Amino acid sequence: MDTIACPDPASTHRQRIRLTISGAVQGVGFRPFVCRLATSEKLGGFVRNTSSGLMLEAEGPDEAISRFLARLKSEAKSPAFIDRIEREELPPTGDGVFSIETSSAAGAPHAHVMPDLAMCDECLSEISDPADRRHRYPFTTCTHCGPRYSIIEAVPYDRERTAMRHFPMCSACRAEYDDPASRRFHAETNACPDCGPRLALYSAGREHIAASSDALTHAAAALREGKILALKGLGGFQLMVDAGNERAVARLRQRKHRPEKPFAIMVRSLAEAEALAHLAVPERELLRSAAAPIVLLRRKGSAKAALAPGVTPDNPDIGIMLPCTPLHHLLLDELRFPVIATSGNRSGEPIAASDDEAFDRLAGVADLFLSHDRAILRPVDDSVMRVIHGEATTLRCARGLAPLPLADAAQTGAVLALGGHMKSSAAVAGEGRIVLGPHIGDLDGPAARSAYAQAVESMTGLYGALPGRVACDLHPGYHSSHRARAMGAPVSKVPHHLAHVLAAMIDNDLADVEGGPVLGVAWDGTGYGADGTIRGGEFLHVEGGRYRRAAHFARFRLPGGEAAVREPRRAAIGALHAAIGDALWDNGDLAPLADFARQDREILRAMLARDLNSPLTSSAGRLFDAAAAILGLCQRTSFEGQAAMAVEFAARRAVRTAALPAPEITPGPDAMMLEWKPMIAAIARHVRDGAARDELAAGFIDWLADAIVEAARFMGIERVVLTGGCFQNALLTTWAVERLRAAGFRPFRHRRVPPGDGGLAVGQAAFAARAMQEETGPCALPFPAKS
Repeated sequence: MDTIACPDPASTHRQRIRLTISGAVQGVGFRPFVCRLATSEKLGGFVRNTSSGLMLEAEGPDEAISRFLARLKSEAKSPAFIDRIEREELPPTGDGVFSIETSSAAGAPHAHVMPDLAMCDECLSEISDPADRRHRYPFTTCTHCGPRYSIIEAVPYDRERTAMRHFPMCSACRAEYDDPASRRFHAETNACPDCGPRLALYSAGREHIAASSDALTHAAAALREGKILALKGLGGFQLMVDAGNERAVARLRQRKHRPEKPFAIMVRSLAEAEALAHLAVPERELLRSAAAPIVLLRRKGSAKAALAPGVTPDNPDIGIMLPCTPLHHLLLDELRFPVIATSGNRSGEPIAASDDEAFDRLAGVADLFLSHDRAILRPVDDSVMRVIHGEATTLRCARGLAPLPLADAAQTGAVLALGGHMKSSAAVAGEGRIVLGPHIGDLDGPAARSAYAQAVESMTGLYGALPGRVACDLHPGYHSSHRARAMGAPVSKVPHHLAHVLAAMIDNDLADVEGGPVLGVAWDGTGYGADGTIRGGEFLHVEGGRYRRAAHFARFRLPGGEAAVREPRRAAIGALHAAIGDALWDNGDLAPLADFARQDREILRAMLARDLNSPLTSSAGRLFDAAAAILGLCQRTSFEGQAAMAVEFAARRAVRTAALPAPEITPGPDAMMLEWKPMIAAIARHVRDGAARDELAAGFIDWLADAIVEAARFMGIERVVLTGGCFQNALLTTWAVERLRAAGFRPFRHRRVPPGDGGLAVGQAAFAARAMQEETGPCALPFPAKS
């Protein structure tokens, strides 16, 4: 227990208060902050961590207590934040000292767990200073930076409940830890070369090669030679290779089974990032933030000479990140060239976090392994963000961002939301909040499902959420849905696109039942419909505890079913058949048809004529695929979203926008239908006439933005929420937001919660907290009054 004497405790008008504080108040130097604040106001009392946050008692003159309370709120610095303060009056005891007391682990855990924090400037200065005792020490941290979520065993956050408990502090580190004037005062990750974690370099055969600084030097030399390095970072292993060495990049693609999907790179400094990509103020702020995410940026022409073509093939954008740990800083400083820094896994597998996992699963991928002896207890991948319409948008919520707390007053009893199947993540909810866990990935293989089970257990254990209810996707075949049914608690099956809309509403504080109607525009690739169709071009009317499918894109068939997800040419043939009928087969020179052999075209024709293995879809994502194939941009894909990206990139190149037939809204039996067939037919006709495909791509996205505005006008709902994976498209989102505003609507889009399936768990948790009912029957807007 640390005690600081407070002079002059006597006062004629004294009071004592107890504050219970929730929010980001553990792992961010908040107790030292409180202690210094109380001391400066000459207050007595104490502060300690608890399982639900932080509790303090303060005693002193009335005026000093008032100043203390005001400063507590105004001087708390990011990443700390106060969510709620509960105050209780106590009788004065004459206390004249203020102390930091031993934490209390009693009670159910509700404390917010901080994400891992990127290295701060002060620590960077120390490892760069030859005179400093932490010079070139790769595990330098303080209260402002370093691992948090990835090393915590349980709350409250104290060293003995983290992976750092295996590293007793030396006398010098202990002195800093006990010194109120030090920024390492109660820094639970505090360590130095004498007492902290150490590096080790191994061959692919697990042979020890070097330790400490020699390990770093040898690893840098291997990267210069074109070898592939597996590096143990904050939340798991990363695969690294020289980003300027095309042969090395090609070798990584071949070994990782990642033929085309762009790689992210890590550069040494903001100046180096600026030499390769266009940076506005929001991008600079993101790169230098405590989250240190991968940021998607527009490449400059100069990047062509600096980077191998295989880093981002056929892509005008590039994902860039800055070093997030001292280890990364030291390695990049040694190399002085950009490196690919990609997840330490084979495609389709989760990130490897332990040495054993890395050696087993990255065998045949990495040539060398740069590891250390600080355990990663909770794996977490790198976050991905993009600035869309001037605002930071999270595409993958992971290291530095998760666990992500979100306010939701409707949450009372404990809920566990299990997400979807793609880009899966879980969330726990209760006590007026939803906490989104980190990105896990697709749940296709046994390794991914094992990691998913561990992540779910990790979240429920950390937050003490023994669920009274489990929420999952409506799709009965998802692994997450199977797991929900096996948990033994009541299950809320949540319509996929409603979960998207509710996630966006939580992200924008629109989830108040009395807040008025919302039009949710939920566009993605695939979502299960209770009617057996594949949905994805949805307009949902949400009001209070009611919702309805108000409108959707006209449906078309996908010849080959699941094969059409990987082959945009199939989506194009299905869409064109819906648009122009059998005349399609007379247009064999169109790119999607020409890509098939003659006999295969006849099979496709028979499938569509007889409705054989050709499920119906209303998916906006598949409509993007169809446009990409008709324009000759992409016939087959090797990663999700590839075709849609090709359309966006083409549209960005356009000098003008092609005019296409306007959107039409027509009545349907239970929902309005947005007709796109004249537009698709026009694109095909213009392609045959030799029109510029870039202008047609721009015309396609222009049509989609206009369709949103027309739907909003038709339904007369002012608040319009844009959600689903299609709104990762910056051009579509920007045009939709601008046109909605110009038309007098209030558009809302994702910022903290990913718009794709990585945010589904948030919407599922929101649904489980509300007794929501679907309105069916003939569509009437607004909802008919309840009788």
